[in-house]
Amino acid sequence: MHDAHLLAQHRDSIAVISALAEHHDTIAAIAARLAACLDGGGTIYLCGNGGSAADAQHVAAEFVGRFLRERRPLPAVSLTCNTSLLTSIANDYDFSQVFARQVKAHAGPGDCVVGISTSGRSANVLAAVAAARDVGAATIGFTGAEGHELSKLCDVCLLAPSAHTPRIQEAHLVAWHLICDLVERGVADQERPR
Repeated sequence: MHDAHLLAQHRDSIAVISALAEHHDTIAAIAARLAACLDGGGTIYLCGNGGSAADAQHVAAEFVGRFLRERRPLPAVSLTCNTSLLTSIANDYDFSQVFARQVKAHAGPGDCVVGISTSGRSANVLAAVAAARDVGAATIGFTGAEGHELSKLCDVCLLAPSAHTPRIQEAHLVAWHLICDLVERGVADQERPR
């Protein structure tokens, strides 16, 4: 009984990751946008809820620390980490504003705001992306196959090829690792002695 269920879940995961190959143009476009932001001296700001908040922190760590290569630290900030800030904004304003208010405080032209929402309907992520557009920052989205509300607000958006949250999150992680690799390769090539 458990074996059949596990096998079905495993096969579904593999199928979604395989289908992600059809989105390589979008993945490359996101990497190019992020690289342009960094090359221009900008900062990447990331936000999401729950597992997507963890993804925001993970990706910021890959950029600031390193992914696979030694290179300079790249400016990336997860907007999900400061509990005093998050709770004060949620308490004094509304939870839908916890990321947007940070975007308005820190982001501007030349920066990039990344909103991660598996449903594409998270009010605070949508508000963050809208705030980014207002301040002139580039906007990138990560969502699922049905996340059109978020994708409509973004300059570039990856719609993972699934409607199921676990599969979307798995696809996002694979896509992020591909993006980190592309961005880091570009930085390492720039830093290599001529």
